[in-house]
Amino acid sequence: MAAAVAGLVVGTPTAALADDGGFTIKDPRITESSGLAASRAHPGVYWTHNDQDGPYVYAVDSKSGETVARITMKGVGKPRDMEAISVGPDGDVYVGDIGDNLNGKWDHVWIYRFPEPKELKDQTVRTTQYDVKYADGARNAEAMMVHPKTGRVYIGSKEEDGAGLYEGPAKLVAGRTNVFRKIHDIPWVTDGAFSPDGKRLVLRSYLSAESYRWPEMGEGEALGIGYRGQSESVTFTPDGRTMLVGAEGEQSEVYALKVEGGSDSPSGSGTSESPSGKPAPAEETGLSGKGVLVLGLAGVAVVAWLGFRRKR
Repeated sequence: MAAAVAGLVVGTPTAALADDGGFTIKDPRITESSGLAASRAHPGVYWTHNDQDGPYVYAVDSKSGETVARITMKGVGKPRDMEAISVGPDGDVYVGDIGDNLNGKWDHVWIYRFPEPKELKDQTVRTTQYDVKYADGARNAEAMMVHPKTGRVYIGSKEEDGAGLYEGPAKLVAGRTNVFRKIHDIPWVTDGAFSPDGKRLVLRSYLSAESYRWPEMGEGEALGIGYRGQSESVTFTPDGRTMLVGAEGEQSEVYALKVEGGSDSPSGSGTSESPSGKPAPAEETGLSGKGVLVLGLAGVAVVAWLGFRRKR
């Protein structure tokens, strides 16, 4: 079904592809890249991970697409379904083991945290594990964002009906349960990223992405990223001039999409904004009427596929 949907949108301009900045993840070990975050310590390097690959996080050089380090997280249990990654304002890397494709089988999930290594090489890093529960019951989720100013962690649930944005405590504490509470209704999402000043939140799904003013979280503004395969990740270059969207699969592509303006401000998740305070909206990134129509047809076709995906 995914191939059929891809065929529907081939050749349809849905976003302004950047001339450079995109790359292919070449490591044969990375077949389910489910998160992406720009390194703060190593320019041009992006952190990613598989869904179910053990306690491993990979550093990928965007210039070559090659893996330059594999981090083994020490001090955590056996990961179940790692779905998201972000870098906090303190430079620590956060990994969200928050997936639950059985929609409520697990009464708790985990967040892992380790300091970003100063040297890029294969190594084992002492990692803190946080137990997480939702105030309104267990659920599936794939989006986890660390606010670039406060360091507070947020999770976006992946539900067909009733998806929500969940806020964690002001500070995560190891050794006890960290309760996340629903603060906003949101669309069904697969990843998200904060802008560097913390005033915008971008949430994405398989077919689209929306930018929200933070913390108001009013009506989202559509961004024209279009269908990019089984889209599982979104982040920004540190200068904010390019948005990167990734997908699962072997030799998976990370697409670079131009952002209106940009900023030199660092971000907890590698994000940044335009001078107007937001990434370029759909009409400024090449989403044409034809593109909307084709994406609509693709959306119809993808429903069945998404249903299959949720059951995996």
